[in-house]
Amino acid sequence: MIHSLFLVNASGDIFLEKHWKSVVSRSVCDYFFEAQERATEPENVPPVISTPHHYLISVLRHRIYFVAVIQSEVPPLFVIEFLHRVVDTFQDYFGVCTEAAIKDNVVVVYELLEEMLDNGFPLATESNILKELIKPPTILRTMVNTITGSTITAEIQGVIDACVKLTGMPDLTLSFMNPRLLDDVSFHPCVRFKRWEAERILSFIPPDGNFRLLSYHVSSQNLVAIPVYVKHNITFREGSSQGRFDLTLGPKQTMGKAVESVLVSSQLPRGVLNASLNPSQGTYTFDPVTKLLTWDVGKINPQKLPSLKGTMSLQAGASKPDENPTINIQFKIQQMAISGLKVNRLDMYGEKYKPFKGIKYMTKAGKFQVRT
Repeated sequence: MIHSLFLVNASGDIFLEKHWKSVVSRSVCDYFFEAQERATEPENVPPVISTPHHYLISVLRHRIYFVAVIQSEVPPLFVIEFLHRVVDTFQDYFGVCTEAAIKDNVVVVYELLEEMLDNGFPLATESNILKELIKPPTILRTMVNTITGSTITAEIQGVIDACVKLTGMPDLTLSFMNPRLLDDVSFHPCVRFKRWEAERILSFIPPDGNFRLLSYHVSSQNLVAIPVYVKHNITFREGSSQGRFDLTLGPKQTMGKAVESVLVSSQLPRGVLNASLNPSQGTYTFDPVTKLLTWDVGKINPQKLPSLKGTMSLQAGASKPDENPTINIQFKIQQMAISGLKVNRLDMYGEKYKPFKGIKYMTKAGKFQVRT
């Protein structure tokens, strides 16, 4: 019934999304945003919006739009009642149903949505049943979620770059093992869009040389496997002139592929004068002027995880920093597409010679940030 749920704030930003049956691109919300612009008041947005392939059914509660995406016709009141039940559940669990409360309890939010819908159909919606399955947030649980860590947001920007050196006018077709992953797609002008719409096959007469065949976007954190984990312990004590820095990196869900070209950087607080650290591999630098710490790790060895440990010197009399620094990580993984996209076959028509065909996968970190 319900394929996806998007939460939109008063500024028109999607700050949370959840998918059940399949991933629906957030671009479907463009129809909702158009209706929102036409509405004279926030509550005047039509509760049911028809699009070429979906229905958008929404409710407005506490200045948040809860937008459900439906692919087949269902009684709208049924969906609206469920959305109100979601809001009431959040309010019961968190005391208030605001954007801040939802973000602060994002782990519990996803757990609740997973229990309330089973494959897109309402399952457990009664508060007393849910509380037996999922304990409401407590100080202890919040601490556990903070310690173990959770993904706040994750998305993949993918591209297929082609290098074609063929004579004549070859007609190519490219098919994928799992074309459903390609939902939010932008094509090169040479691609025949109608055939893609009908068969999910890329059919095109390529230009010579290098060009970008397509780009795509995966925004569901349910589908984004984080390939690197970080264990960190960065502490500052009140009244002390020293802080502790302890960082360890490791690979995760890389299917045995090596994580290479790893570079870690962190903007340390202004009160840090110097850092005396010991890397188990690679080299580090600390700029006392900009306070930028950089650690060139290189390749991660799963048998001996790289670590950076030591102390930070603080200004005498300086107060404890208000916030711990964030950690930014760059890396590459050869022969792996973290989106899960796999090419099935590439065929050529219109020419009689046999071409050389090759495929190379690569995963690169874009903005990979860890909050400490």
